[in-house]
Amino acid sequence: MTDYMSDQKRFCSVYKSSRKAEMYIYVDRKQELKELPEGLLTVFGEPQHVLDLILTPSKKLARVTADRVLADIAEKGFFLQMPPAENEAAVSDLSPPPDSLHG
Repeated sequence: MTDYMSDQKRFCSVYKSSRKAEMYIYVDRKQELKELPEGLLTVFGEPQHVLDLILTPSKKLARVTADRVLADIAEKGFFLQMPPAENEAAVSDLSPPPDSLHG
C-alpha cells in the first residue's frame, strides 16, 4: 500500500469558506475539521469541501508554493489561504503614511 503522508507528500482536502470568497483551508485528509481552532472556524464559517489531492513540493498551486502548504499542515495542522484583496490590504496597511520625507 502506498503511503500518502510524509514530509514530501500528503493527501489533502481543500475546503472553501462559506463567509469569505476565495478563502480556502487545506488540511490532511485524515484530519477532522472539528480539530481546527474554534476561532478559525468562527471566521471561516461552514467549510464546504472542494477537492482532495496528493500534494507534493512540485505541485503547482495558484497563489502559494506547495512547500509552504505542506510545512503549515505539518506544523499547525492546516494552511489558510486568504483572499488576494485582503493580503494586498494587509501589506498596504504596513506602509508608512505619506509625509514630507516619504512623499
